[in-house]
Amino acid sequence: MYFEAESNGQNYSLTIREDRECWRVGIKKESLDWNYYNISKKDYQNVDQTISFIFKNSSYLVDVIGEETDYTVYTRGSFRKISIFNDEMILHESLKSGGQLGGGNNLTSGMPGKIVKIFIKPGQEIKEGEPLLIMEAMKMENEMRASRDVTIDEILVAEGNTIESGAILISFK
Repeated sequence: MYFEAESNGQNYSLTIREDRECWRVGIKKESLDWNYYNISKKDYQNVDQTISFIFKNSSYLVDVIGEETDYTVYTRGSFRKISIFNDEMILHESLKSGGQLGGGNNLTSGMPGKIVKIFIKPGQEIKEGEPLLIMEAMKMENEMRASRDVTIDEILVAEGNTIESGAILISFK
């Protein structure tokens, strides 16, 4: 699964893959490289909403209290406030805002995906609500539409491109 998180003004991307023996966790702090870690299932327990596990020969006891996207995490004598968005929430927010079109001069991707179809060309004038492109994310095809009247300046992707979260797809004049 893919997640995005924010804590203390820092943004993170996270991936978690589960197999029989462990969880493979990837963490990427904004503008830095990915770091990957394995957390063994044999050193893990979940009791009364508290998680206990061993990581790099250290024992961790983690208590998490949260609702929707906002969580308070207590571990090793300190509290952290964390906002977590799973891939479905990221996609929903991206599509709700026209793929982060808003009032800016770019259409950016709210999550990783693949460009399936592009409907526009540079210089073309687009009316609010018209389709710009289709992006496949989470095994669903999602049509991104203009949230206002725009003129296409540059198309920075091509059909078939795989894109990362936050990638600029289209710029507007």
